[in-house]
Order: sequence, then C-alpha cells, then structure tokens
Amino acid sequence: MFLESKTHIAKLMEFNSFERIVAQRPSKKLAKIFIISFVVFVIIMLLPWTQNIQSEGSVSTISPNQRPQQINSIIAGRIEKWYIQDGQVVQKGDTLLQISEVKEEYLDPSLLTRVSEQIKAKSEAIEFYDQKANTASLQQSALNSALRFKLEQLQNKLQQYTLQVQSDSISFVAATNQLKISTEQLERRKQLFAADLNSVTELEARQQSYQDALAKKISAENKYYNGKNELLNIKLELLGTQQDYTEKISKIEGDKFTALSQVSSTEGEVAKLNNQFSNYQKRQGFYIITAPQAGQVLRSSKAGIGETVKEGEVLIQIVPKIFEPAVEIYVSPLNMPLINKGQRVQLQFDGFPAIIFSGWPQASYGIFSGRVAAIDQSIHSNGKFRVWVKPDPKERPWPKEIKFGAGTKSIALLSDVPLIYELWRQLNGFPPEFYKPQTDSKKDESTKDKK
Repeated sequence: MFLESKTHIAKLMEFNSFERIVAQRPSKKLAKIFIISFVVFVIIMLLPWTQNIQSEGSVSTISPNQRPQQINSIIAGRIEKWYIQDGQVVQKGDTLLQISEVKEEYLDPSLLTRVSEQIKAKSEAIEFYDQKANTASLQQSALNSALRFKLEQLQNKLQQYTLQVQSDSISFVAATNQLKISTEQLERRKQLFAADLNSVTELEARQQSYQDALAKKISAENKYYNGKNELLNIKLELLGTQQDYTEKISKIEGDKFTALSQVSSTEGEVAKLNNQFSNYQKRQGFYIITAPQAGQVLRSSKAGIGETVKEGEVLIQIVPKIFEPAVEIYVSPLNMPLINKGQRVQLQFDGFPAIIFSGWPQASYGIFSGRVAAIDQSIHSNGKFRVWVKPDPKERPWPKEIKFGAGTKSIALLSDVPLIYELWRQLNGFPPEFYKPQTDSKKDESTKDKK
C-alpha cells in the first residue's frame, strides 16, 4: 500500500503545477498581515469618537414677525378686485385686494354724513339744554334775591308791629289801672253823696271821669288786640312768603336739573355717535387690505371676483423675504437632558451636498455649525421637545439660499470617547455621556475667581 502511494506521488510530480505547490514553504507574510491588521484595528478602536444625537428639522425663525403670515379679513365683505398674484413679491403697505360691504347696516354710501349730521344736531341740542339750565339758574338767583328782600321787609314789619303791640299792651295796662282808680273814686263819691257829704255835681263829674276811663280802657284794649292780630297776620305772611318762594325756587331748580340731565344724556348720545362715526370711518379703511410686511405671496385662499369672505377668514399668506434663519429640531425625552443652551450642533441643509462622519465632525464636509439658542419647556404634540438652533457666529455663515421650511439633518455633538467605548455603549443600549458646554464651565470658573 505504501509503495503504491509513493508511486502515485512520483507520477504527480511530473506536472508543473503540482511541483510549484509542493515546492512552496509556509511564509511569515500571513503572520505579519494579521499582526498589522490587529494593530490597526486596536488603534482604530482607541481613536476618539464624538458622541452625538441626530434628528431632523426644518428651517424657521425665532422671531414671530418673520414667519409666514396669514392675511385675514377683519370684516365680512365681498371681493371686488385683486391687485396681486401668487408668487409675487410685495413691499410693506402694497395693496393686496379690495373688498366691499355686505352687511345691511353699512350699505348706505352716505353713512358717515348721516352720523355726522346726527352728531351736529345732538351737539346743538346740548347747547339749547345748557342755555335752558343757565336761564333756570338766573331765575333761581332772582327768586332768591326777591325772597331775601321780601323776608327783610316782613322782618322789619314784624319788628315794628311787635314794638307797637308792646306799646299797646302798656297803654292797655295803664288804661285798666286808670279805670280801676276811677271806679274806686266813683264808689267813694257815691258813699259821700249818700251821706250828704258831696254834691250831685261832684258825683256827676266823677261819673264822667269814670266813663272816660272806661272808654280809654276799651279803646286801648281794642287797639292792643288789633295789634296782636296784625302781628299774627305778619307772621303768617312771613311763613306764606317763604313757602311760596320755596315752591317757585324748587320748581325752577327742578327745571334746571332736568335741563342738566338732558345735557348729560345728550352728551352721552353724542359720545356714542362719535364712537360709531370713528368705527364706521375705521371700517371703511378695512376695505383695502395691504401687506403688513415685505415678502412673497405664497397662496390665496379665495379666487375670482364677487366671492364673500367672513370676519377673520384667511385670504392670502405671505412669507417674509428677509428673515433671521434658525433651525427647529425635535429631540426625544430620552436625549433631552443631554441638550443644553449654547451646545454646538452640526447641520446639513437639503439641497446642499455634504459628506458626514458623525463621530468625526472635523472630517465632515459641507456641514454648517450652529448653537442651541432656546429649548422649549413643554413637550410638543409629537411627543418630543422642540429645540431652536441659531447660526454660530464663529463659524462660516449659513447659505443665503436656504428657504423657509427647508429640511435639515442635525447632529448635536456630545462628549469625545474612544470608539470601542461607543461600540460597547451601543451594544448595551446605554445613554451617551452627560454633556455640559465649555462656555458654561468657563463662566462658572470665572464667577468662582471673582468670588
């Protein structure tokens, strides 16, 4: 058996190809290649790798007045004429379209003239009522003066009759005393005459004196009571005069307050009419719709002539021609704690070719840099947090050709770690290293130094 195999090998040696294969000896090249490959692999695994968070976004702006703006109709109306077309560039104040009135209360072409006439009439009525109130004030002043003079007159008369009654009272008392004396003297004369100690003539003379005293007493009494009655009449006249003038003054004062009330009421109506006039005048300014800012007409919601629009309905949309670009990206809640204000972000804009090495940002080409400018504190409806990225002033500027709403791919740069650590982290599903911008750490160090 051994001899047969040896004979078979001898026959195979006769072929050149077999002779070449058998003639080769194991070399050291394969070992060198393996060692070099292993060393290169280890070096690559130890290379620094920049951890990052990738997301998609769009070009926008942080300033609300630079975003696409809807032009609404403030009032309901009918489209009369268009002055622009879709895609046209307009300047601030350019006329976009004209609408006309459709509500019945505003259809009168002379509406402002009518309201102006009403205001004029009401203003004249205010003057009339004001004059009426002034006249009532003059009448009230005149009556107050007349009352004052009349009361002074009656007071003087009352004082006069009071003194006169006092005088009549004294005269009445004196006459009463005189009558009493005459009565006593007459009684004594009668006793003397009965005793024949006095003559008839003396008795008659005393009777005559008694009659005179009695007459004086009756006259003084009558005059006294007449004076008292007149004094009461003067007091009643005084009260009546006060009441009469008070009623007249109250009536005139009521007329005065009525006129003043009409003045106030009419002034309120005039103010209301002035308000209506201003509203009507302002409303007529809404018939011409102008561009609030410079930009490009994106699209019109209404078409043709004669279509009616409602209050607040969208007519057209304008995109500002000049705006400060910012990228709006969305980050998942898992990666949200790793995003900080001022953090560096690399961006690729749609339409601008780029070569991206996410782990080696320095080796990427066609990438633009930005910084995190703002982070929303509430989650968006899509379940992610919105992050605003603005251009980095220290890097090359963003292209001027980017348009509003253009798509972007963003890479938020985190810590630098070895590549092998990053592979190990990805295989185990661990989160990236926590990152704090260098600017924040520098600020903290500066504040500590100051302290």
